[in-house]
Amino acid sequence: MEDTNNHSQIPQDNNPSQQPQQPAQEQYVHKGEEVNDGNAFAKAEQPPSIPDPQQPQVEDPATSLQFKNRLDLNHLSAAVYKIKTELRKVIVGQEEMIDLLIVSILANGHSLIEGVPGVAKTVTAKLLAKTMQVEFSRIQFTPDLMPSDILGTSVFSMKNNEFEFKPGPIFSNIILIDEINRAPAKTQAALFEAMAERQVTIDGKEYHLNAPFLVFATQNPVEQEGTYRLPEAQLDRFLFKINVGYPNLEEEIQILTDHHARKNVNAESSVNGILSASEIEKYQKTVKEIVIEDNLIKYIAKIILDTRNNPNLYLGASPRASIAIMNGSKAYAAIMGRDFVTPDDIKYIATAVMRHRIILTPEREMEGLTADRAVAQILENIEIPR
Repeated sequence: MEDTNNHSQIPQDNNPSQQPQQPAQEQYVHKGEEVNDGNAFAKAEQPPSIPDPQQPQVEDPATSLQFKNRLDLNHLSAAVYKIKTELRKVIVGQEEMIDLLIVSILANGHSLIEGVPGVAKTVTAKLLAKTMQVEFSRIQFTPDLMPSDILGTSVFSMKNNEFEFKPGPIFSNIILIDEINRAPAKTQAALFEAMAERQVTIDGKEYHLNAPFLVFATQNPVEQEGTYRLPEAQLDRFLFKINVGYPNLEEEIQILTDHHARKNVNAESSVNGILSASEIEKYQKTVKEIVIEDNLIKYIAKIILDTRNNPNLYLGASPRASIAIMNGSKAYAAIMGRDFVTPDDIKYIATAVMRHRIILTPEREMEGLTADRAVAQILENIEIPR
């Protein structure tokens, strides 16, 4: 499948000669000055200098291009950098998958990770969950899995002479569902209410799920035997569908080198927790304060509207997709150290948001058109706001 959302190839401000934007958390590593409060990413305050009236004032181009955020994103950027540092103890490459998973956490959305076996889908999701100091559940989906195995069930208590509800593994903060397409439709449907409304209804009683509640699900696109296609209603509840490819030559060599150097050491045990549940909720609230201009909101609406009128598509994107693009763009801007959304943020997020929501016409699918390419064509045809 063609990958059109590699942000390293997207020009900034529509200027092809401009270098790709350096993530804010990386800038802190090189430029941050350690201070006594223990925050290595905060810059030490310098006393203001008094200009000499006899000397002509020359504007420093290095400082004139800097902007000051209206929101304090220093702690968020530092946390994102620390999370990536922990993941790099085990994971080599897969930067796009890691970025989108972090964005989905900040945007309070679920992610579907698709790739061939052995490309670190499950490991990455599990280690990312480990960096969060929250409750974690892993569910292995199988053809004989029942809804009660996920949600829980009422069990008669001989002691109290009444039925007591025993919660299932869905009652956790981060849920890793391995091979989600292995379970039949009735088991898939058990996730609808939990993913959309953060609650489940058992025996007519509602049980609210503790925040944060996030689902990371993996699936294998190659194997078809013993699998069930995910319903469109469930696919629409995932904020992103993340396609994971093979590592390149350098990354493959690094994987082998690291694996050989570890010998009998379990590298996964060295990954430490970074964020607590309260910090995750705080950063999610911060992301909602990111500024997005009216012309960019119209830009998102035009992109979604084009999917509904596109002759190449049988099914277009819903309003949930437009909200997902907006929220995802805000979160991506935040991890890039900005408190405002740019068109490039929207273009980067759009493919991961829409690739699992649109359906190609049979004719175009037979011609070899992919969902990623269809989204890329739409983004090329919509005028970028100035």
